[in-house]
Amino acid sequence: MTSPKLAAGTVFPAITLPVLDGGTRDISTPAAGFDWMLVVVYRGKHCPLCTQYLRQLNDTLDDLHALGVDVVAVSADSAVRAAAQMAEVSPRYEVAYGLSVDQMQALGLYVSDPRNGQDVSEPFAEPGLFVLNQDRVLQIIDISNVPFARPDLAWIAKGIGFRRGPMKAAPVNGTYAA
Repeated sequence: MTSPKLAAGTVFPAITLPVLDGGTRDISTPAAGFDWMLVVVYRGKHCPLCTQYLRQLNDTLDDLHALGVDVVAVSADSAVRAAAQMAEVSPRYEVAYGLSVDQMQALGLYVSDPRNGQDVSEPFAEPGLFVLNQDRVLQIIDISNVPFARPDLAWIAKGIGFRRGPMKAAPVNGTYAA
């Protein structure tokens, strides 16, 4: 059974999680100096494709920051597991951990049992990517049930630039109502 999916043009839920640098973070609220937010949900330490994707996120970070977009990566991993994976990534963005199954479902993510991963003992979220504007309204949503179907981050940055530039007055895509 899958959870209901978040709708484009709706408000992203406020979810507060611990972060690797210490303290907690509301993943729906950008840090000072930014007005938009990119939330990247990754499967966890057991996923080598996640490690590769998170490295690519580092490569795109300057472009995202230039657009006023803050970035946080999120998983269900423990602090120890998240820190071990980030030792391979060297993220230049904040990393939150401890996403619960209820929070995964609130985000409309696909959730897998431990049998769907190696070296994992708890349910984990499949990939998700959410772009929120200054009002926490969802501008871009991409969720997948597998680790090998994710959007190209360079194209996401270009799309945000387009959305914030020539298309800033347009309604959010995918919100047509008859």
